[in-house]
Amino acid sequence: MAAVIATAGLVQPATGTPAATAAAAPGPQAAAPDPAAAAYPLDCKGAPRAVTASAQGDLDGDGRPETVAAVRCQAGSGTPPHAIYVLTQDRTDPAGARVVATLLDTPQRQSATELTVSDRTVSATLLGYSGPDVPRCCPDKTQLAKWRWTDGKFRQELTDSAARSV
Repeated sequence: MAAVIATAGLVQPATGTPAATAAAAPGPQAAAPDPAAAAYPLDCKGAPRAVTASAQGDLDGDGRPETVAAVRCQAGSGTPPHAIYVLTQDRTDPAGARVVATLLDTPQRQSATELTVSDRTVSATLLGYSGPDVPRCCPDKTQLAKWRWTDGKFRQELTDSAARSV
């Protein structure tokens, strides 16, 4: 009798139709682009490039994740500036990634740390210099920057109105 009750508990009548079951099952999740697979528009004058941080998330609401990468030239000394790029999956090469936006460019002479993506917003702590006399090894200013996809482009918001000392 116990075996019959146990078997009856395992066998349940089908609910819904096969089409409804297939529609409810989530499809494979799209993979975020690999930051190592991208060709970055960063001129390092022959020095290698380094991806120092990356984060993934759906920034534009299309259901496919993007990757945000902080990239710098590998210099022998000092603190080389970062560029922050947004990558999307290359449609012609599923294993590839392509740069679709530059959030921070190297002429701004800032380094990026603590790169995150949350709620369709990119956040990074930016380290910089208060003046030209500050040694390039030792940034003395920090600020939190955020970028959000709005009206077809990224808009930057500096969350600290006055940069803080490091």
